[in-house]
Amino acid sequence: MLEDITRELRKKLREAVEKNPAEGLLFSGGLDSGILAYLCPDIKAITVTLNSWGEDLKYARFLAKSLGLKHHHRSISTREAIDAVPEIIKVLKSFDPAIPNDITVYLGLKFARDLGIESVMTGDGSDELLAGYSFMEKIPYLEDYIRRISQSMFFSSNVLGDFLDIKIEQPYLNKEFIDFCLGIPLTFKLKQVKEKFIGKWVLRKAFEDVLSEDIVWQDKRPLEYGSGTTKLREIISSRVSDDEFKQGKDIYPVKFISKEHFYYYKIYRKEVGLIPVPLPGERACPGCGAGLREEVRHCRICGWAEKL
Repeated sequence: MLEDITRELRKKLREAVEKNPAEGLLFSGGLDSGILAYLCPDIKAITVTLNSWGEDLKYARFLAKSLGLKHHHRSISTREAIDAVPEIIKVLKSFDPAIPNDITVYLGLKFARDLGIESVMTGDGSDELLAGYSFMEKIPYLEDYIRRISQSMFFSSNVLGDFLDIKIEQPYLNKEFIDFCLGIPLTFKLKQVKEKFIGKWVLRKAFEDVLSEDIVWQDKRPLEYGSGTTKLREIISSRVSDDEFKQGKDIYPVKFISKEHFYYYKIYRKEVGLIPVPLPGERACPGCGAGLREEVRHCRICGWAEKL
């Protein structure tokens, strides 16, 4: 059964790539982008890191060399990254604490545009469909959860791509590939090996004979850790005093989770304005009061997420 599933997975993903061709690829050197690079040997691989920090560059360079890719790396400065935050918040209309992830995507797409690339492929969707996130091992009824989120997946790369006039291609979000993934038994997505759970196990098995073991079986690296932008969190937090944070929590109707969150909100108020109130049929977000459809469990504006 496993052999049949991995063979069909390779076929479906290759077909999805052929239906969603692109000139460039946001390339972390991780499993998802590594597989796409293998399937698109002529693509231009793009890696962005903060001051050359993070593990992405090491894996990306290794994989680019082994696959013979045209690899473009850009090291961004701390100032450049922080200066990009207001525009990102304005474009996304969000002060979600996940902004450091968005910084990597935004500057990666901007770099692609500077290179004259008009279409960029991303690995969006693989973790959601194939249980790639570590928190998923603790979710009861995970199959139902994956099926539900598959109907409302949202990625900032689409909005940022539109803003930068770059076409975004997402093979893992091809409808036929999504439908196929939803039919894969959960035991093949999330596999317990000894005392460790391995997400995207079936995807790893499907490509373990064509990619290096170091690439296929590496742990999931959140984008901000791999690119190094997680280091911005402490820097941004230091820009908010204890008194300002305390006063902000008393004044604004938002449940701030950190000084960093409050920093993003101040920019949101300046660049976007007030938080939109719920429309008829919507409920209020517990974190900021914005409108949420009943089935939504994550607020795109403030980042609130339902505890699982």
